[in-house]
Amino acid sequence: MPTVKFQRSVLTLLAFLVIAGCAGEKTVETDKKQGVLHGKTVAFLITEGFHDGETMFPMGYLVNHGAKVTVIGVERGDYKAYNSDVTARVDFSVRDVSPADFDALVIPGGHSPSNLRKHEEVLSFVKAYVESGRTTAAICHGPQVLVSAGVIMGRTLTGVGGIKDEITGAGAQFEDVEVMVDGNIITSRTPPDLPAFSQSIAQSLLN
Repeated sequence: MPTVKFQRSVLTLLAFLVIAGCAGEKTVETDKKQGVLHGKTVAFLITEGFHDGETMFPMGYLVNHGAKVTVIGVERGDYKAYNSDVTARVDFSVRDVSPADFDALVIPGGHSPSNLRKHEEVLSFVKAYVESGRTTAAICHGPQVLVSAGVIMGRTLTGVGGIKDEITGAGAQFEDVEVMVDGNIITSRTPPDLPAFSQSIAQSLLN
């Protein structure tokens, strides 16, 4: 798993990872040797101010099921969560990767999406990624990046209630549900939806 420094929120995040490894086993069966997602590659797109749980829960779930996770962002380096002292290391800039490198893209919430959407190189990458047809998942404020990338016209999304007007203003329909799957776009609202969000990402990689 990518380098993550556990500090004040260590117990909470360890609990997330334990739950992530166990949640939804009736939906996604695990190969005990390698994991059902062995060979799948997933990029997490973050920068300063990411939400710790919305990053670590799906990351733990996917890694525990065999996927390889890479953290990408604007620039390489260590970035801090907005809601704890947890830090995560961005392995590659979006300038150094392409959509073809990954089977799925995950955009956690927090303050990170509002920082990411300021960068044209991020929006160009996300637009190309969605248009490639590969799984693109965003939770909480994560859909803000999809809004700015101009890729949700005519789609149906969910997200934290505070961005409903942004989503509808960009030509999409908003549904207040724990997870919404519309083609290759998967969205969820807030941390209580993380199990359904993580399971939907994994399931999309098996289809």
